[in-house]
Amino acid sequence: MPKKEIENLSVAEIKSYQEKELTGVLQYLAKNSLFYREHFKLNGIKINKIKSLADLVNIPPTKKEHLQKRYPDFVCVNPDRIIEYLTTSGTSGDPVTYAMTENDLKRLAYNEYLGFRCADCTSKEIFQLMTTIDRRFIAGMAYWLGSRRLKSAMIRVGNGIPELQWDTIKRFSPSALIAVPSFLLNVIDYAEKNGIDHHASSVNKAVCIGDALRNADFSYNTLGRKIHDRWPEMRLYSTYASTEMAASFTECRYGAGGHHHPELLIVEFLDEKDNPVPKGEDGELTITSLGVEGMPLLRFKTGDICQGHYEPCKCGRKTMRIGPVIGRKNQMIKYKGTTLYPPALYDILENIEGVRNYIVELFTNTIGTDEIMIRIGSENPSENFEKAIKDHFRAKLRVAPSVSFESVDYINKLQYPSMGRKPVKLIDRR
Repeated sequence: MPKKEIENLSVAEIKSYQEKELTGVLQYLAKNSLFYREHFKLNGIKINKIKSLADLVNIPPTKKEHLQKRYPDFVCVNPDRIIEYLTTSGTSGDPVTYAMTENDLKRLAYNEYLGFRCADCTSKEIFQLMTTIDRRFIAGMAYWLGSRRLKSAMIRVGNGIPELQWDTIKRFSPSALIAVPSFLLNVIDYAEKNGIDHHASSVNKAVCIGDALRNADFSYNTLGRKIHDRWPEMRLYSTYASTEMAASFTECRYGAGGHHHPELLIVEFLDEKDNPVPKGEDGELTITSLGVEGMPLLRFKTGDICQGHYEPCKCGRKTMRIGPVIGRKNQMIKYKGTTLYPPALYDILENIEGVRNYIVELFTNTIGTDEIMIRIGSENPSENFEKAIKDHFRAKLRVAPSVSFESVDYINKLQYPSMGRKPVKLIDRR
């Protein structure tokens, strides 16, 4: 089956293709993975009885702590075949190590090539990479490899330094930015303060990584709306990815969720008992990687809560789409009787005039329940401003967290640590 055609096949044809690939994955893991050999034996799994995608429910999922504790036992090839070692960002615990072979890098390039095509990118694109390609980070490398596969040009600028970003835009006239959305606001701020007409620049699109841009109904959230309103000539494409699945979901121009590439991943959405949720309901994204040599994963729980969308897209693709991440399972907050996730806090803070930057800090209080402290960078702190902030939270969430005003520079240093790869918005001390 030509890979380039799979996104336009029927649901039944895609399912048949994935079930055939699943058989090969199970055999490969049983032969080459110490972890999965033990996993199958311990749980009485007979892989020859796993015939369909529905049968996957009989295999207990793989969890992040398994990778953290037993990374070497997941590696399926001899060490001399590993050519890339990477780690996750560690925002929700100890970083996970991930190893890749030459073929895995080719698969990664193919994935990003597909993502760029979803985002209407062509070989004529000039990308400006505004994320790091070092620090053991998979994303920057994936974008660079995908650009090569697309036969397009790329300027590797890295993260931060708005002045350098604008010098690059003026010097090379890129058509597309690859960036963390919240940093794009800094880029806009710099342009406006320094007399740069960003509306007349060469940039016409941004492929965005990290921050969410949309609400569950696919309308822009506060961050997405701010960027769009201030730079309407630039079309925004949201993406979702993780190191462990070495693949991504990228929006098309219709902005109705990131498109699934079924030749790369089998996708499930699981409830708290590891059973599939009904279609359209929130569940923990769980993946089985296809075509991976170094560290293939079976029913790996990503920790991200989201929804699948299954109706055909207006772009013509018939594959499932993943909605915006609602939150991370281990970052769920139970605060004064209300259950919420950090993105709900971010969206409120992004919408309050006078909040320049912020950090959400979670900790456990003396009676063992969750507490929220929001550290806000503001140039005009006052008791009235604090009351206004808390009123915003009560109006939206029915509860108000504690607020602490800090200098804008201090919060900026917390958000962009020297060894960081993404902006930090949450510090979980629980």
